[in-house]
Amino acid sequence: MEKNEEMKMKSSESQVMDGSDIMKLVGNERVFSNFVEHKFQELDTDQDGKLSVKELQPAVADIGVALGLPAQGSSPESDHIYSEVLQEFTHGKQEKVSKTEFKEVLSDILLGMAAGLKRDPIVLLRMDGEDLLEFVKSPAFEPETLSLYSELELPDGSLKDYIIKTFEKLTVDQGMPPASDSWVMSNVVEPVVESCIGASNEQPVTQETFLAEFKKVAESAAQRLKEQPVIVAHSENTFDGSGIKRLLSNKFELDKTLDSALKTIPRDKHGKISKEYLRVALDVLAPSAGLPPVGAVDQMDNVIKEVCKMLDADDGKMVKEEEFKKLLTEILGSMMLQLEGNPVSVSTNSVVHEPLASASTLLQPPPNSEM
Repeated sequence: MEKNEEMKMKSSESQVMDGSDIMKLVGNERVFSNFVEHKFQELDTDQDGKLSVKELQPAVADIGVALGLPAQGSSPESDHIYSEVLQEFTHGKQEKVSKTEFKEVLSDILLGMAAGLKRDPIVLLRMDGEDLLEFVKSPAFEPETLSLYSELELPDGSLKDYIIKTFEKLTVDQGMPPASDSWVMSNVVEPVVESCIGASNEQPVTQETFLAEFKKVAESAAQRLKEQPVIVAHSENTFDGSGIKRLLSNKFELDKTLDSALKTIPRDKHGKISKEYLRVALDVLAPSAGLPPVGAVDQMDNVIKEVCKMLDADDGKMVKEEEFKKLLTEILGSMMLQLEGNPVSVSTNSVVHEPLASASTLLQPPPNSEM
């Protein structure tokens, strides 16, 4: 987490989301009961005192938002997770969920999210142009900018094209919110490029021209950020297999986790399970093994794919429960070895267009609750 620490120190205004607010909410029985009451009434549209699968859908979608998943229907992997969350509420078969059941499952899910944030906190950075200006004035500006310029392949590109593409490659370390975000592109990058370049756009794009013009545009972008600061949620995770190692070294915990992962997985009339469900089970195991959800990190999905191929885990055969558990354990063991040798580091930066607590209505306490 060294980089996160560096981020906190570097930015004059930052806030760390480490799950403590969620722990505080769930840990206060009176406040949490009031929170559940409010959410339950909000979801119980027919007011029959129970939640149907249809009424639970907004809560499931909200949990997805809070977990950072893409919208339902975006990918089969994330849809598996949405399905798992819904099955947690309905225990895989119930059509209606009581308030007590809703409270129990919500408590488990929120505590799981809090544990994840404690392990990998999210740092909220207020980017107001100061760090970008500092970068422009630093000795690192020229070599780093020219390095980015040399990576661009724009045979017929104009000066504007080069400058916009370079902005897309700048990171929060250099004081720039992600230009991949459409709001940042249309409200910060494009306006400053338009106002600064003008007639210079017709000049041949030489290294010297590019450097001089980019410096001018970057200073203008820093001024624009001063007028319109941008909030960026920054997180950095390294998956090095240590979480898997902890789980595999505790037989009692491993058995309990495997049993829990297999609870909702269908079996045939002989009690056998299709290997097709290995990834679903792996997804349920993920938090206990310090892994991201399946589909959330491309590099980790590639590790899973490689390991499954090596162990013939994708042949779709039906196997007994014990063999299924054994295979799951072997997959985890192989992943651990791969990650120990080649850890996967993932840094994510996303622009927060509203207060983070309100990004998911699930995490919004009722107006009169005291946290």
